[in-house]
Amino acid sequence: MNLAISATDLVKTYPKGKVRALDNLSLEVQEGTVLGVLGPNGAGKTTCVRVLSTLLKPDSGSATVAGIDVINHPDQVRKLIGLSGQYAAVDESLTGWDNLVMFGRLYHLSNSQAKARATELLEQFKLTDAAKRAITTYSGGMRRRLDLAAALIVRPKVLFLDEPTTGLDPRGRLDMWDVIKDLVAGGTTLLLTTQYLEEADQLADRIAVIDHGKVIATGTADELKTQVGGEKLEVTVAPGSLAAAKAALELISGNDAFVDEQFNRVAVAVSGGSSALTDVVRALDSRSIAIMDLALKRPSLDDVFLALTGHVAETEPEVEVKGRRR
Repeated sequence: MNLAISATDLVKTYPKGKVRALDNLSLEVQEGTVLGVLGPNGAGKTTCVRVLSTLLKPDSGSATVAGIDVINHPDQVRKLIGLSGQYAAVDESLTGWDNLVMFGRLYHLSNSQAKARATELLEQFKLTDAAKRAITTYSGGMRRRLDLAAALIVRPKVLFLDEPTTGLDPRGRLDMWDVIKDLVAGGTTLLLTTQYLEEADQLADRIAVIDHGKVIATGTADELKTQVGGEKLEVTVAPGSLAAAKAALELISGNDAFVDEQFNRVAVAVSGGSSALTDVVRALDSRSIAIMDLALKRPSLDDVFLALTGHVAETEPEVEVKGRRR
């Protein structure tokens, strides 16, 4: 499979070298897949997107999109990509229809082509009923959908979405996920930045975790979760059985168990998935230890991020450097 996006040792500092937004950042995205770039505010996600979408030149390093050098041939790259940033880039003085027609004309579509594409996109993004309304009457979710529609005017091979669900309520976030899944099903290659861990888990084929401008881990969601300890089995037992349950779990797993006396619960790291549950049930039953509750838990991406970075996924705000759609 060919690479749709490749970045090698990207460095970007500003202003005057005081902030190192990208610190030898490297990543790859295979054609037809989704890479989730996961990190807190200030990690360098937006700077990465701006470099790859030709809005910002790196101080050093190299990058290609669809096999084209983004530094030496930015105009060629722009013909092949779409970009939706953190803030909707629509003109609030126009209607949704007028916005999409305008973007079509800016992409050098004929008037009839721009109108036809606007009609198609408004239907795809469920905005037909609001097509002739002023943008000022749109909800946040509607604006985000319109902004994404504008990024798809020319059916890009590669799409960059920079925190596409920022500011949306849970319903709007789920709606946007459905739109993104449809795009991927149609063959679009996608680089998605997010600080929502569940979003990366839901949408990405692979995930790159970045912190302070560096890629600190890559892999599928399952691979990253495995890096921080795999599965954990929790057993709640009848009062007076904690010590015996702890000894049994340690014998089966070969790991130290943690005891929560308040809730009569024992937890231990295990491997083997559902087979571990069977082994534990048999072992405790053979010892006449009554099981009140039993659960097998995998670490979440929240756990992954905390383990990899030493802090939670939201930190200080990132300085936004606004740029126009290209």
